Amino acid sequence: MASGRLARVVDRLRINPAGAVGAVLCVCLSLTPSLLPRTWLVQGTVSGVSAVMGYGIGVGTGWAWRRATADRHFGHPRVRRWFPMLVYAATGSLLGLSVYYGSLWQSDLHVLLGETRPARVGYLRVLLVTAVVLAAAIGLARAVRALVRSMTRLLGRRLAPRSATTVSAVAVGLVLLLIADNVFLDGFNSIAQTAAAATNETVASTAAIPTSATRSGSPQSLVSWDSLGREGRSFVSGGPSLAQLEAFAGRPVKEPIRVYAGIASSPSIEQSAALAVRELERTDSASRAVLCVVTSTGTGWIDPFAAAALEYLAGGDTAIVSIQYSYLPSWITFLNQREAVARAGRSLFEHVYAYWSALSPAHRPRLLVYGESLGSYGSEAAFNGLGDVLARTSGALWMGPTNDNPLWRDLVANRDPGSIEVLPVYGAGRSVRFASTPQDLGWPDATWPAPRVVYLQNASDPVTWWSPSLLFERPDWLAEGRGYDVSPTMRWYPILTFLQVTADLVLAQRTRTSHGHYFHGATVAAWAAILEPPGWTQARAAELTDLLGG
Repeated sequence: MASGRLARVVDRLRINPAGAVGAVLCVCLSLTPSLLPRTWLVQGTVSGVSAVMGYGIGVGTGWAWRRATADRHFGHPRVRRWFPMLVYAATGSLLGLSVYYGSLWQSDLHVLLGETRPARVGYLRVLLVTAVVLAAAIGLARAVRALVRSMTRLLGRRLAPRSATTVSAVAVGLVLLLIADNVFLDGFNSIAQTAAAATNETVASTAAIPTSATRSGSPQSLVSWDSLGREGRSFVSGGPSLAQLEAFAGRPVKEPIRVYAGIASSPSIEQSAALAVRELERTDSASRAVLCVVTSTGTGWIDPFAAAALEYLAGGDTAIVSIQYSYLPSWITFLNQREAVARAGRSLFEHVYAYWSALSPAHRPRLLVYGESLGSYGSEAAFNGLGDVLARTSGALWMGPTNDNPLWRDLVANRDPGSIEVLPVYGAGRSVRFASTPQDLGWPDATWPAPRVVYLQNASDPVTWWSPSLLFERPDWLAEGRGYDVSPTMRWYPILTFLQVTADLVLAQRTRTSHGHYFHGATVAAWAAILEPPGWTQARAAELTDLLGG
């Protein structure tokens, strides 16, 4: 029988039977859908980690059961002999069904998010990756166990057996922790720093030194081109041309101002913010209709779509200002330099606000704030609650907020009764609104006076929903009515859902339109809601979105 052969294979490989069952059960749960469709490699890694976790649980449960029943025998000997094979057969069949349905769920997720349905045969590679991860983990565990046993035998010459085992286990554990901390983590951070610093020095193929005095990095600028960093150079040299703006507006327009200071532009975040304000003064930003303070993401990146959309909507009569506080990817910056993000957001806004406040109230520009992802976290840090935002700005656009955004968390936690976390309503929508699509901005159907605050968040965005609380607590975004682009078959499982959503972060920006961590489908509508340009229509919004490639 196949189950008998499977049992012999398990014995030959010295695989713990209870551990094998636990691993299979956890793999089956890991194959259930999450927020975003996964590649076979990402799914295999998630399933592999789940298998390791399940194997450990199974081994521990089996050991506890044997200890508790050491002096007892259950059932007929023939039942005890056949029972393991029945368990193997059942778990093997369950694994096969789970892989089959897992491929169906992944296929349906691709379609749900407007992507091409993938070939399902390749999904079998998930099992190969899972087996490799599990085998590596078991091999490592056995090597550690062998080391502890060798050390125990050595110490056993001078210590009692139990003491020797305890000392050996603690010593090996401490050595492994030191290796993990000082070799792997420090080594990873060093490599990441070196690689990111090198990338920051490069110049994108589309970037070129600007010739216009309205841009930082130009010959007239107080900020040198070389100090801007890769993302700063892309920002100041990008955006729509004057001819493109005039073609869309159908009238003469102004050339947009783009001000930026890189990490190398000044010795500190505060000095970069002060330098940026001097650039605003040099470019006569006070004469513009709109002044937008942007907190960039970890690498210093500013979404070119969002910046260009604002410039088109305002007819080029804009000044956008930002600074760089890091060159590391956002997820590393979020883990290691979160205070720097908040400091950059606070410092830049306070410097710009002081400059703006000194201008004549009758002629100064509308003051807007913007941030995406980690940038929204830093941008929020400049304010002490929603009232402060409304008192000191003419509007705010925050896209893809992290689950740690303090203001976002407060607004969502205190949402109006009956509204759901994926699309909350706060204060009857009088000051702040949450949206995934342009149509969401019209809800609720109530007065929405200026200044207006808009959060763009997608129900399928893992950046917004990832939180350590997922480990042991079912979130409201799954317990309540879920978003239109979240699979109805997604369920919450302790620990496993946390692993799944963590894996979703890897693929968050591979989606399009209004899914995952991608917001171009609603960006134009959000800016239009904040600016309220005269004569603006939904048709014009659709035209601009298409023009920008949304």
